[in-house]
Amino acid sequence: MRMRVAEWPVAGVVGALVMAGVYVADRPAQTVAPVPPMVDVVARVEPSVVTIHNTTGGIGSGVVYRADGVIVTNQHVVGAAKTVTVSFADGTRLAGQVTGADQITDLAVVKVARAGLPVVPVRQDLPRTGETALVIGSPLGFENTATLGIISGVGRQIPAATTGGRPQVDLIQTDAAISPGNSGGALIDRQGRLVGINEAYIPPAAGAVSLGFAIPASTVVDVTDQLLASGAVAHPYLGVSVASLTASVARSLGMTVSTGALIRQVEQGGPAATAGARIGDVIVGFAGRPITGAGDLNAALRAVNPGQAASVTVNRAGVSQTIQVTLGTLKK
Repeated sequence: MRMRVAEWPVAGVVGALVMAGVYVADRPAQTVAPVPPMVDVVARVEPSVVTIHNTTGGIGSGVVYRADGVIVTNQHVVGAAKTVTVSFADGTRLAGQVTGADQITDLAVVKVARAGLPVVPVRQDLPRTGETALVIGSPLGFENTATLGIISGVGRQIPAATTGGRPQVDLIQTDAAISPGNSGGALIDRQGRLVGINEAYIPPAAGAVSLGFAIPASTVVDVTDQLLASGAVAHPYLGVSVASLTASVARSLGMTVSTGALIRQVEQGGPAATAGARIGDVIVGFAGRPITGAGDLNAALRAVNPGQAASVTVNRAGVSQTIQVTLGTLKK
């Protein structure tokens, strides 16, 4: 199965709650104007979502991050381009400069020469499963399309074998329709706050129904601020190659643990090697977080900074022990 990024060339229908007239005591019914709250949210957020045309003819979406012309989108939307064309909700089209991009988190910053842009408020805490989710973007080039659903899950992990590149971790899952062209667009909560940047979807051909994913707003803020400050993002580096340990592999190797991140390679002179990690160790804990697979380890690494010391609990030949690792900086 191959997950598809929603990057290129339908419209969704936003549900409405219509308030009916009611009787109060012996007074006649009063009809309240049918102005659904979600309609107001869409109208408020639409001007903050843009369409991005890259130099290869691909189409994606973006979100206004700062009023002075800073836009955030996916790295795969801009690709290797240094300039893109940005279309706004009022029909204006401007050249945009790609000032920074990060392949690991799949985020990029685009700047345009336009001030006074409407900024969508950001919610950095994770939404809860079941909350209302609104997606706004340009699927198949249909600009300012809104689709409605719920938050289906948080902390989702998509392995590299599915993405065709690096694994994606700590994603928000939604059943609000995400299609090609939605990448880089906004995932919004009921109050009109940005909770994520739309990232990808699993297509129906893979047997999926409404499986879309977004990068959480906390990651978006962290990465975007680093890109604005220096044009690059510092990622912590452990210096190991791992695979998710399965029960069948554990049985065949006679291991006493059945889950964790199995170390398959250790870089000589790297942080893990210096701390004493070995091939065959199973990482079961990292910086106080339980580790049940490679995705958990990748997600846990996101929560620490280069140069920071972290405790790593490993199971080695049936014996649990904890080592202290000072993380390095990943060189791309």
